[in-house]
Amino acid sequence: MAKRKIIKIVEKKCNGCGACVPNCPEGAIQIIDGKARLISDIFCDGLGACIGNCPQDAIEIIEREAEQYDEKKTMRENIIKAGEKTIIAHLKHLNDHGETKYFKQAVEVLKEERIEIDLNKEICDKKKDKLPCGCLGSKVMDFSREHDSGTDESGTRASRLRQWPVQLHLVPPNATYFQGKDVVLSADCVGYSLGDFHNDYLKGRSLSIACPKLDSNTDVYLDKLVSMIDNAKINTLTVMTMEVPCCSGLLSLAKKATENAKRKIPIKSIVVSVKGEILKEEWI
Repeated sequence: MAKRKIIKIVEKKCNGCGACVPNCPEGAIQIIDGKARLISDIFCDGLGACIGNCPQDAIEIIEREAEQYDEKKTMRENIIKAGEKTIIAHLKHLNDHGETKYFKQAVEVLKEERIEIDLNKEICDKKKDKLPCGCLGSKVMDFSREHDSGTDESGTRASRLRQWPVQLHLVPPNATYFQGKDVVLSADCVGYSLGDFHNDYLKGRSLSIACPKLDSNTDVYLDKLVSMIDNAKINTLTVMTMEVPCCSGLLSLAKKATENAKRKIPIKSIVVSVKGEILKEEWI
C-alpha cells in the first residue's frame, strides 16, 4: 500500500440517499445499512466524480494509505458489467481529467474483451460542449501543435498558450501537456504586468497560475506540484512572482514541493515589478 488520494464518506452527514452511487461508474460506492460506503480502495480512482452529486456534502477527498487503484480490475469487475453507457461515462471521466494512463488501460481491456466503442464519436467529439463531471472550464485540452508560429493568418500576434485549464486548482497534474515539459508557475498578476509575457516566457512552455494570497484551499497546490515533478516528470519549473510581499508564498510553495518530491528539478525564480520590469531572474 502507498499514500494516495481517495474519497472519504462522512457518515454523520450521509443520509443514504444514494445520489453518489450512479455517479461513481467505477463501482466503488454502495449503500449499506442506510449509508454510503466505500467498498474497495482499488475501485476508487480518487478523482471525485461523486463529490458534486452529494446533496449532503458528505464526500471529500483525503490522502491516506490505500491499495493502489486498479483500472483493469475495475473495468472487468464493475464497468463492463454495468453496460455500454457506464463504459462511456467512465472513459469520459478519465479523459476529462487527463488520466491518459488509465484511459489507455481501459481501452486495452475493451480490446481484450472484444467490446467495440467508437471513441472518436463518444469520447473525443470536439463539437460536444457538455461534460459528465464538470463544466467546460475544467475540460483538459492540449492544443500545443496549434501555436507553432508567432502570428496568426491575419498577422496579429498569436497566443502562446498551449493548454487548458491553467488555474492550479483545475489543472490535472498528470495531464499530457505537463509530461516532460518545462513549466511556468505564475502569479496571476504577472501576465498583466509583462507586455511580452507570451513570447518571452510562455513560448514552448506549459502554464499554471495561482495567487498565494487570495486562493483558498492552497494545501492542494503542494500535492499537485509534487505530482507534476514525480509523476508527470516535468523538466524545469519557472516561478514568476510580483515584487509585492504576498507573492513570495508561491516560490516558497515551489521550493517545498521540490523538497518533498523524489525527483530533483531545476527551479528558476523571476520577480516582476508592478511596472512590468524584471527585477530578478535566477536559478535557485
